[in-house]
Amino acid sequence: MASEEKLQTGRVIGNKMDKTVVVRIDRHKRHRLYGKTMSVTRRYKAHDEKNECNLGDIVKIAETRPLSREKRWRVVEIVMKGDVAEVAPRDIGAHIIEDTLAAAKAEDAARAALAPPPAAVEAEPEAAAPALASAPAAEEPAAAEEPDMVADAAATEPAPEAGSAAAEPEMGAEAASDEAAAAAGQEPDAAPPPAGGSGATQDEVGS
Repeated sequence: MASEEKLQTGRVIGNKMDKTVVVRIDRHKRHRLYGKTMSVTRRYKAHDEKNECNLGDIVKIAETRPLSREKRWRVVEIVMKGDVAEVAPRDIGAHIIEDTLAAAKAEDAARAALAPPPAAVEAEPEAAAPALASAPAAEEPAAAEEPDMVADAAATEPAPEAGSAAAEPEMGAEAASDEAAAAAGQEPDAAPPPAGGSGATQDEVGS
């Protein structure tokens, strides 16, 4: 029989191995310098000969000879059975997911029943197509009349006179030369004599 000093009580947190369970032992101790209470957790692998332990069970383990590389303890007794669900969480909520999917399918079917048939939806664009085709045909004659009106307006405008257009640059050149001479302090050039005369005045002829 194992001595009291080598007995410990803990909770089973793993039983996937054959004839071996993982036991977690929690204990509290005070820090030797600061005096604060600390929680210390240790895990031990214990030998379970009959595979009787389940998750959540409170068991008492005793130290024994080395049974494997990491196993130095064995299960003495099961103090209390744990209340752990044997069904996985995904199995618990499976019916809820199925009900949700069924409700979604029913809602989609109701919407499809209320929607108009596809034939009626396709007939509406076909009815609107002739009206859209007639509108561009009515705009084409108006667009064709605009170039004719522009051509008539260009033909009726009077052409500028060639003589007046040529005389204006000459007068502008003479005025510019007179202004330059006045700025330089010289008298402007006298007007050239008429082309048909000899250049003498009437007084000179009389004398």
